Amino acid sequence: MTTPRTRLAEAATGSGDRSRPRAVLPALCVTQITSWGIVYYAFPVLDPQIHTETGWPTSATTAAFSLGLIVSALAGIRVGRVLDRRGPRTVMTAGSALGTVSLAIVATAPNLLIFTAGWVLAGLAMASTFYQPAFAALTRWWAPDHVRALTTVTLAGGLASTVFAPLTALLADHFTWRETYLILAAILALVTIPAHALALRAPWPQAPTAATTVSGDAATVARSRPFWLLAVAFTLSALAMYGVVVSLVPLLLERGYTTTQAAWALGLGGAGQTLGRTLYAAFAQRTSPTARTTLLIALGGLTTAALAAVPGPYALVLAVSVAAGMVRGNLTLLQATAVTDRWGTTHYGRLSGLLAAPATTAAALAPLIGAALAPLLGGYIHLFALLSLISLAAALSAPRTHPDRIE
Repeated sequence: MTTPRTRLAEAATGSGDRSRPRAVLPALCVTQITSWGIVYYAFPVLDPQIHTETGWPTSATTAAFSLGLIVSALAGIRVGRVLDRRGPRTVMTAGSALGTVSLAIVATAPNLLIFTAGWVLAGLAMASTFYQPAFAALTRWWAPDHVRALTTVTLAGGLASTVFAPLTALLADHFTWRETYLILAAILALVTIPAHALALRAPWPQAPTAATTVSGDAATVARSRPFWLLAVAFTLSALAMYGVVVSLVPLLLERGYTTTQAAWALGLGGAGQTLGRTLYAAFAQRTSPTARTTLLIALGGLTTAALAAVPGPYALVLAVSVAAGMVRGNLTLLQATAVTDRWGTTHYGRLSGLLAAPATTAAALAPLIGAALAPLLGGYIHLFALLSLISLAAALSAPRTHPDRIE
């Protein structure tokens, strides 16, 4: 029987169907746009100016940024454990503060070593403020209807580049790259620190205990064959997916398209990601976790193969780019829900951190690997063919990722 006291408790914890903490979802939408836009998307806009003003090699500054992403992947494992026990408020508030400090270090770095150190700290901030902690919060507070909440946040996150890439470029037209980063750091602090501190105050509910549970604790799950195969599938898929994103413009330039045409193809692929995410909830209702994992990763391989095989006309290239973006958008939500679909929400933070670590590392290394392999393979067409095979290999691991359950 539901009593007024029960309803009040549900309102405080977010465990009731109608009484989740109301400020959490809009706050996370705003902070994901701001955090991704400033900490992640501002760098590719400012990197040419950084090279021009400092003389530091672009390869070195890109490597520093990639190192930050790798640190984020590794730190995410520890962050996930803390999230399971204590919830997202302290983690995300501290992450926002650390992100502000790290960008200030990047902005004032007198040499490449300090610049790199700033990005290492930024990696810790990414692990504490990007999708993983936001997903952990929504998965616990919004279960069992968390897919809709996750979709909403990823739709908002998809606007990060739309909002902050032009804003960063506008600031860079009037200020130096150092001043621009300091301004962005101030925006990050003013928006995300109070939002995380105030909106995530609801008590952290206990993870629900399902009637059907997975055999073993989090450590047992992490050592299981299905978990490892899922990690392999997501890692290979991430390598291929991000390899496509960073190599699409060089591929189209190699085929004779203009820089503007290539940029439009990349941009419309981003629009495809947003469109794809709106379709995920309906798709998830009609498929099993292993079936949609296999299908989406395989579709990623097929769209990559299509980009390699289709030289034109330009309209067809754009259509394929949009289709590839739709698959990428679904893959983001697929990974966000992979743990709960198979092992429930009890150890979501820890297991999702372990699952994301190799995939995030692969994504961080994808630009370097793609740039190194393309000349060796004879061009970007052959690189895309290889990336499609990597995705298809990942899809072969997916059917065996269903865990054994006990009643």
